[in-house]
Amino acid sequence: MQRAFTIIEVSILFVIFLIVAFLVAPMSMNDSRQVRYAASWRNVQAEFANIFYTTFAEAGEDVGKIKSRFTNILNAELNEEVKPYKIVYLNGTFPSKTYRFEKYFLTNQNASIAAKFFEVPQDDLIGILMYDVNGKLAPNTWGKDVFGFNIYSDKFEPFCKEKPINIQNQDCSKDGTGLCCSNYYLIGGSFD
Repeated sequence: MQRAFTIIEVSILFVIFLIVAFLVAPMSMNDSRQVRYAASWRNVQAEFANIFYTTFAEAGEDVGKIKSRFTNILNAELNEEVKPYKIVYLNGTFPSKTYRFEKYFLTNQNASIAAKFFEVPQDDLIGILMYDVNGKLAPNTWGKDVFGFNIYSDKFEPFCKEKPINIQNQDCSKDGTGLCCSNYYLIGGSFD
């Protein structure tokens, strides 16, 4: 003789399924959101390549001309300025002065762009560029929705391109700054 499930047993099983679903759903939503942010970053970094190479082609290696040309491109192409907002590192701390920006511009895709040129170049590094794939919308965190480029006198590269993959991976963890995610996600790094 087969015994059927009681209403209480079915209810308990249903509650267990609901609890598991509520625990798993936010994780999968965060992962899919992160995949979307990284995909946006991959798409726009190719567009930035054209801007930078055009700038370098017209300015040569003259740092002053590069700064001027790039600033003119930002002002002409992205004329809608956005009020500055707070961006944090992946570990929740506030970025060093190097990674804070004063002037943000809004793109047609509602992303934010900011650039900073150094008064005194650091080795060949003359400036940095920040790209927030979803603009002022949260999370506004390096390595989640905010990525960046180093601007050199003869090239540009995503942050941490020269660092070993294991360092990039560590920096993309919850204990890192998230700066290295700019390159790590471009080369196929995984989301932890």
